[in-house]
Amino acid sequence: MTRVMLGSAAYGGSEVGEVLATIDRIEARVDWRREWTRTARRARVSAESQRSRGDFGGAGRAYLRAATYWACVTDAYAEGDDRDGLLDAFHAHRECWDAFVDSFGGAHVRIDVPYEDTTLPGYLLRPDATGAPRPTLVLTNGGDGAISGLWSDGAAGALARGWNAFVYDGPGQQSMLFERGVPFRPDWEAVLTPVVDALVTRPDVDGGRLVASGISQGGYWVPRALAYEHRFVAAVADPGVVDVSTRWMHAVGVSMRGLLDRGEREAFNRDMRVATLLPGLRRALVQRSRPYGSRDNWFDLFSEVRTYALDGDTIGRIATPLLVTNPEGEQFWPGQPARLADLLGDRAELVDFTAAEGANLHCQPLARQLTDERVFGWLSAHL
Repeated sequence: MTRVMLGSAAYGGSEVGEVLATIDRIEARVDWRREWTRTARRARVSAESQRSRGDFGGAGRAYLRAATYWACVTDAYAEGDDRDGLLDAFHAHRECWDAFVDSFGGAHVRIDVPYEDTTLPGYLLRPDATGAPRPTLVLTNGGDGAISGLWSDGAAGALARGWNAFVYDGPGQQSMLFERGVPFRPDWEAVLTPVVDALVTRPDVDGGRLVASGISQGGYWVPRALAYEHRFVAAVADPGVVDVSTRWMHAVGVSMRGLLDRGEREAFNRDMRVATLLPGLRRALVQRSRPYGSRDNWFDLFSEVRTYALDGDTIGRIATPLLVTNPEGEQFWPGQPARLADLLGDRAELVDFTAAEGANLHCQPLARQLTDERVFGWLSAHL
């Protein structure tokens, strides 16, 4: 998380000095929430002071940093069962994000995407308020990412190049989970197609120049959606993910995987009850399981996660050119970016990010500008 916070500074999502000063004050887990809360409040006070003086640009930059810091607090609360604390932190985060969005003189607009019997909250971030039709990058977040994190994960880079960026919460992500209780789903085409439907009707979106990017677990969701949604000119999986469940299966070991394979529900649940007596494992599983909506039965939860995988039929349906990032030292899905690129053949291009260039680890947290250079260069060529 510290690397992510530092990396956000590349596009103003954080301030390196604020991050380092906060980390320096932290000595234990409980300190993490307390100290990031202090930093978030300080940034918000600065934002509101600047806004009161009429400096909306300065206020917007401070609100963005405050949103980033509140997202860090929200993530910490998501590890436990303090729902009131989680909602308070999340609402503070979203208030600061909305204030950031509103500080651009109408350049950024809210879009509620019709989705089943509700809507998905989305934001069309535009370089200006002229309403001119532009190429548009649609960004899909990961499992626990805050919408403000997408600013540094592609949105700011898109605006700097004169493109629009569209960011949203899908099922199981932040507002959809915390406020409405809507869980993840594996068939993300049911999410991304309504997003495209909402965008292509707008005069400020060039419907013939749509591109997509999936961050973290979005590196599974976007390729899955591309098998059925073909209106994107090109897309990015950062990183590429073939099977979401591998990080889960690694945690339980060979014998318990065998219980799952054989459908031995009672034995699996019994062993999981014993395993989760370990506080660290239980805390991690509580955080990971909440978005799947299957917390009461371990067997059902793990079986559900196993459906988040790209099979041969799905891979065969993908026609959209796909750039797959492959960071050295990928912690969560090692080897999967190369596997996805291999399965796609000439439909994919694999791009390596290395420790030697400071661009290793999941989603290259300390190399977002370098990531943008390569990603937008490739996307521009396809546009």
